[in-house]
Amino acid sequence: MFVCGRTGGSCLTDKHLKSSEFLRGSQNETFVLTQGHGVKGLSDMGLKAIPPQYIQPQSERLEPRNVAVEESVPVIDMSKWHDPNVADSICEAAEKWGFFQIINHGVEIQVLENVKAATHRFFELPAEQKKKYSKENSRSNSVRFGTSFTPDAEKALDSRISSIYNQMLLELMKIKDQALEYKKCTEVVIRKLLEALMKRLNVTHIDKTKELLLMGSKRINFNYYPKCPNPELTVGVGRHSDVSTLTILLQDEIGGLYVRKKDTESWIHVPPISGSLVINIGDALQIMSNGRYKSVEHRVLANGTNNRVSVPIFVNPRPSDIISPLPEVIEDGEKALYKQVLYSDYVLHFFRKGHDGKDTIEYAKI
Repeated sequence: MFVCGRTGGSCLTDKHLKSSEFLRGSQNETFVLTQGHGVKGLSDMGLKAIPPQYIQPQSERLEPRNVAVEESVPVIDMSKWHDPNVADSICEAAEKWGFFQIINHGVEIQVLENVKAATHRFFELPAEQKKKYSKENSRSNSVRFGTSFTPDAEKALDSRISSIYNQMLLELMKIKDQALEYKKCTEVVIRKLLEALMKRLNVTHIDKTKELLLMGSKRINFNYYPKCPNPELTVGVGRHSDVSTLTILLQDEIGGLYVRKKDTESWIHVPPISGSLVINIGDALQIMSNGRYKSVEHRVLANGTNNRVSVPIFVNPRPSDIISPLPEVIEDGEKALYKQVLYSDYVLHFFRKGHDGKDTIEYAKI
C-alpha cells in the first residue's frame, strides 16, 4: 500500500532535489511515509525514474509471453437472478476460475461512479490532512493509511496507496455518504452470491450463525495507483490471494488487474466493463468449501500514463471465528483438507510477510 499526497509546505519539491540523492537517501522515507506524500507525491513531481526500492525482482514482473490474451474470466448477467442457470454459472466460475464479473446486478451505476469520484477526492487532499489518518497517527485501529502492503517484509514495494475506513473516518473525510451507500447497495448482491455458493455446498439455509461466519465483518478499501515512469519495472500490487470469504471489487476504466489461470503460469486480464463488479473467492471460502471453491492469485500492473482507483469490499468472518471445512461439506465422509484455524491468526499470518502468491493457504492445510 502507499500513502499519497501532493508536495507542499516545507516539504521537498523537484527543484530542491538531486534525484539520485533523494531516491536513495533517508529523505525518501521521510517524504513518502512520515510526511504523508506517498508515491503519488513522487509521481506528481514528474520524476523520470522510480526509486530503487520500488523496482521488483525480474521474477515478480509480468512478462508479455505469460499473458493469455485470448482468454477472459466469466461475465455473469444477474438480471434473471432466479434462473437456476445463473446460480450454476456462479458456482462453476468459483470452482474453475475463482474470479468472475457480474453485470445487471442491481447496484446503480451512479452509486459506483460516486464512490470512485470520492476516492479521487480523498487522494487529492493535501498530505498534511491525509497523514493524520496514517497507522501511526490515527485515533482508530480500524483505519490504516500507509505505504505498500507489508513494507517491512517486502523485498520491493508496491505502487499502490490504500486507505481502510471505519465510519468515524468516513465522516471526517466527507465521503461517508458515497461509501456507505455503496456498501448498503452491495449487501443484497453479497447475500445472493453466498446463497448460490452455499447451496452447491449442501447448505440449504444460511442461518444467523452461518451468516456471521461467512460475512460477520466487512472492510472497504480505497486504493489509488499513481501513474509510474517505469511501469515495466514495478507493480501496482504484487501477486496474492485474498484472505476474505468474498471480495467485491469496483474498478475504474483504466484496467491493469490480472488473474492467474488455475494450475498454469498464464495470467489473464480482467478488463473494465462499465457498471460491472468483479467478484473473487477468498482463502476463507476455499477453506470452508474444503477446496471446492478456489481463491486465486491476482496482481495489478503499474500504468505509465494514467492514475487508477479501485474500491474493494472484503467480506470476512469475524476475527474470533474458527474457520475450517463446513460440516455439510464433509458430512458424507469427504476428507478435510484444512484444519481449524482462528481467523485472526490466519489474517495475522498473511500480513506478517510480503506478497507470496497463495502460500498463505498452506498455513491452514492439514
